[in-house]
Amino acid sequence: MELTHKTLANIEIVSPDGRIDQFSAESFQTALAPYLANCQKGGAALVLDFSAVDYISSLGLRVLMLASRQVKTQDGRIAIANLQPIVEEVFKITRFHLVFSIYQSVESACESLA
Repeated sequence: MELTHKTLANIEIVSPDGRIDQFSAESFQTALAPYLANCQKGGAALVLDFSAVDYISSLGLRVLMLASRQVKTQDGRIAIANLQPIVEEVFKITRFHLVFSIYQSVESACESLA
């Protein structure tokens, strides 16, 4: 899975595209790794823009859980923005909305992390 990204001030905005499932979870994890490594105290905050993610499986959630743990260990800041309705439902059912700060827009996530 390829991620697009842009930098806004001291915030990395990373945008996955498509499904995060058994076929793409490993490549998502690999592509996300350098952004997670930089997401530490004094480093860039990370916003995951999920506006183009239309499905996430348990393997995708696992990648996100590991990302959350890594960022917490590094004293970094991470948030997720623009969840599509079906993905938002999965987050609520699995209680991932309690693991991550979830925002309606990238702009609101950036304002909160700035």
